[in-house]
Amino acid sequence: MTVTEKPKKLKKKFYEAELARLQNELVKMQEWVASQGLRVCVIFEGRDAAGKGGTIKRIGDQTNPRVVRVVALAAPTEKERSQWYFQRYAAHLPAGGEVVLFDRSWYNRAGVERVMGFCTDEEYREFLRSAPEFEDMLIRSGLILIKYWFSVSDDEQERRFQDRINNPEKRWKLSEMDLHSRARWVDYSRAKDRMFEHTDTETSPWWVVNADDKRRARLNCISHLLSCVPYEDVKSEPLELPERQTDDYVRPPKEAQTTVPEIY
Repeated sequence: MTVTEKPKKLKKKFYEAELARLQNELVKMQEWVASQGLRVCVIFEGRDAAGKGGTIKRIGDQTNPRVVRVVALAAPTEKERSQWYFQRYAAHLPAGGEVVLFDRSWYNRAGVERVMGFCTDEEYREFLRSAPEFEDMLIRSGLILIKYWFSVSDDEQERRFQDRINNPEKRWKLSEMDLHSRARWVDYSRAKDRMFEHTDTETSPWWVVNADDKRRARLNCISHLLSCVPYEDVKSEPLELPERQTDDYVRPPKEAQTTVPEIY
């Protein structure tokens, strides 16, 4: 039996150069989306500590937050629990000229809600029936829907959890639900497998991102996202700065203002 060798870690210099190139393409894509009035919805799901947030952050670093916006919803309120399940997510779907990145999505019902018992068996079964129909409606309406599952191995997730526990700057990333997900690895695995059985469809497939290597995962995901949204480079007219207004205006003295202490 041949053991597959683990690829070498990407050199930082190469990673940063390639990331900058892809981020430049993301800017071109957002300009095309805005100019054409496209609606793009990208779902990020996966194991806790799989690197979804880091990828979303790199997508948003150079893009316009008015065009490319992130949706990361908190636990539903009592009012939201009484609504049609998809209602609160539908309210955040993109309008024309927008890209929405869902950091977790309606698939909470097939994952954490199922495993932790936050929904009934009937609500869970109804979700598995309804989700493909809901997504088909979105796609027929012209929305571009892309779904990513970030896959991380048990050993790598454990390493990242330990890193977060032992690093005060990262400890905030570990929620109570994250700790439960570690304890219920098998339950989450079974829930994910069943979710794929019902919602990995021809019209709305799941794209699995190998996330054991964060740098590769970010580059691969962004590159694939760009390939899913056909775009062109929008040539804008060159900008010219107007002449600044001049008159006898005199700025008030600095002593009249409350200034932040210059410690640095």
